Amino acid sequence: MESVLLKRLSAGDILLCDGAMGTELQKRGLKRGECPELMNIEQPQIVQSIYRDYYAAGSDIVETNSFGGTRSRLSHYDLQDQAYRLNREAARLAKEVCPEGRFVAGSMGPTGAILEPYGELSVDEAVDQFKEQAEALAEGGVDIFFIETMITLEEMGAAIQAVKSVSDLPVAATFTFELGPTGIHTNWGVDVPSAVRFLTEQGVDILGANCGEGIDVILRTVQEMRKLTDLPILAQPNAGLPEIKNEVIVYHETPEAMREKIKELLALQINILGGCCGTSASHIKMMRELIDGKGQ
Repeated sequence: MESVLLKRLSAGDILLCDGAMGTELQKRGLKRGECPELMNIEQPQIVQSIYRDYYAAGSDIVETNSFGGTRSRLSHYDLQDQAYRLNREAARLAKEVCPEGRFVAGSMGPTGAILEPYGELSVDEAVDQFKEQAEALAEGGVDIFFIETMITLEEMGAAIQAVKSVSDLPVAATFTFELGPTGIHTNWGVDVPSAVRFLTEQGVDILGANCGEGIDVILRTVQEMRKLTDLPILAQPNAGLPEIKNEVIVYHETPEAMREKIKELLALQINILGGCCGTSASHIKMMRELIDGKGQ
């Protein structure tokens, strides 16, 4: 049965996602070097306050605090044995505050390890880790999976395979691109045509770009993607490039500074709009106004 979310996209709705999680957790007390996902069980009220703020700003879709929820990433904090619980709680907390008619997306980021043959993590192990994460997010009640910020076809493929092995929920998949001398590609060399072709062959429901070097690269990426696919496109730009001030990562592009570029992005017929690093509820409110035609 087709999901309500996909039906809305098919009907021509532009859905609004949320903004950053990490920088919002930092504003609320997360220190550098601490595990963001641990807050799902140690300070759930803080995590839910971020979810609520995004829904209040107009988000149709809010992502779970589970971006780094694989065993490989959690092992940096000696929390690998807590992976299932941390992911399930991330989703449960979001579902608990999700207004009727809106959605929760299960956020799945890279493992942080390099896959064979260039690294030590096997594809099978990556699939197992993503499978554990996807099962937990599904149990917690997500409506869609967002596999995001990927830079290699191998790891993206492992994540998609894992999700599809445990759930029939929709899958959105985004790579992170940068602009180099030879054009737009991930920092492992995946160009836009290759990404679109691969994701289409993998059977994802939505594809796109997130994070990276800012909205200008996202704009160029989406321009290329729209020429190559009829699939729904998801775009989530950063609020500029990061700078470290007083041990805190800071992004400088305000909602007003991004407004005109967001208009350009909407003109490219994207289907889901949101923000990535550094964007806040204020950025999402601005995007809501533009989608609703109130910010022209």
